[in-house]
Amino acid sequence: MPTAKPLPRTLEDWLERLDKQLLPVPVENHLTVCRALSDSRRSLREIAELMQASPALALCVLREANRQAGSFSACAESLESALSRLGLQRTLELVQRQPARPLEEIPLALRQIQLISQHATQQASGLFGGRLARLWQEIHWGSLLFLAPIWSLLVAHPELFEQWEQRVLAHAEPAATVEQDLLGVPLLTLCLALAERWRLPDWVIQGYRLLVADRRQLVKALHIARDNQHPLHQQQMLDADIPLRRWLTQPANSILLANGLALSAHHAWNSPHSLRWQHLTGLYLQLPLSDVQQQIHQHAAQSARQQATAELWHPAQALLWPWDARRLHSKPPASPATATRTTTADQGWRQHCAQLLAQPSAFHSLDQLTTSTTQALQACGLSRVLLLLADRSHSRLQAQQQTGLDKSANTLVIDPQQSQVLRRLLKAPAQLRLTPANIAQFSALLPGSLKALFPSEHLLIRSLTSNERVVMVIVADQAGAVLSDASVQAFGKTAQCIQRALDSFARRERL
Repeated sequence: MPTAKPLPRTLEDWLERLDKQLLPVPVENHLTVCRALSDSRRSLREIAELMQASPALALCVLREANRQAGSFSACAESLESALSRLGLQRTLELVQRQPARPLEEIPLALRQIQLISQHATQQASGLFGGRLARLWQEIHWGSLLFLAPIWSLLVAHPELFEQWEQRVLAHAEPAATVEQDLLGVPLLTLCLALAERWRLPDWVIQGYRLLVADRRQLVKALHIARDNQHPLHQQQMLDADIPLRRWLTQPANSILLANGLALSAHHAWNSPHSLRWQHLTGLYLQLPLSDVQQQIHQHAAQSARQQATAELWHPAQALLWPWDARRLHSKPPASPATATRTTTADQGWRQHCAQLLAQPSAFHSLDQLTTSTTQALQACGLSRVLLLLADRSHSRLQAQQQTGLDKSANTLVIDPQQSQVLRRLLKAPAQLRLTPANIAQFSALLPGSLKALFPSEHLLIRSLTSNERVVMVIVADQAGAVLSDASVQAFGKTAQCIQRALDSFARRERL
């Protein structure tokens, strides 16, 4: 989507634009924090905990406190110290000036990068919080705010996130080339300049300075970290390089490691980039790689339970996938004939999605909504579709709509407690893609009645929420045929539209 203004091409122009950029805050979070700031019974810690649910508010308060302090005063390293420095009344006035928006009006790219920041905070707390307990505030707020410069960038130009994902992650273009093409300046240089201008916590600035100007220490540490199976040899190499050993053990490195783990996991858990950060974390913690991986997977699952929504991608979802699976893939160019057919089908799909995304909800009954849902899924190329609705206690899944299946599907009722896969899908919104590579692993965990309706090795299963509770499970395939990456991506986008429709319909029902 084209932007209203041309993108800046110099560092100074970027700083001028992003320094003035206000960050939107979800209406509910904005109201909750304003009420807490007006309540004299609330402690600073309670208010700080409420603010962290909306990272944008935490950033604006910390940034303002450090601006007001002057260049010769020590930076506030935590939100509590920033609140103390500003005072509750000035903080309330500052928060009230931030734009409050319904969640669906906040750019998806901003919410996705903030989810990555929250995932990094969970990794930092779980991996390093216990070892460095006295520094827990620096670890917590430093890891949450490390990517804050990118938040402002994606509010101003949300289209950049998808462009970067496709070119760097899907097409494997060099990140430096893509950043020069899109921004005119290296992204890390821009992040460092913004972090310094905003006087973000020292650990954040140290991390960017390392990545921008002094990668030698990082490269030497990575070289040693690769030899994870020989810890004694690793220790000998560190003992032979005292400056490197001193640098490696600095607590400030914890927030860089946490964000490296969270960012690299956004693409894949076993990519070379992700494995480098895992090895380096193992060297820092003096743990074998297997122990590090077990811990980061557990922390990712905890983060997903606390933060993930159906619209956003959380790497914990990929833990259900085959180890070599990838969310993003390079798309080959289509032939002219294929392109014509695709355009016609795409128009029909877009019409159905537009109906699902209509505000307020265009549906007067659940039957209307689920009928439109089924049609949208068919339009994106899925010939067999089953919609299952969950009761309030998650003790039963009942068929609501189906197409392309035997008539027995109309009366299907499933007890999810008999299926480990369904229990997991009902705990939090998630997606599972069955393929010949993992069918043996998951087939035994699916109900027999469901396998009878879908005798297939290529299947998509996804759960969706309403009012923070899973209410729907979608099962779909292409009559047993192999699912292309394009079909899987179309299914994901359609599911996001269905999620929005469920949310709008729920609000209409409450009204």
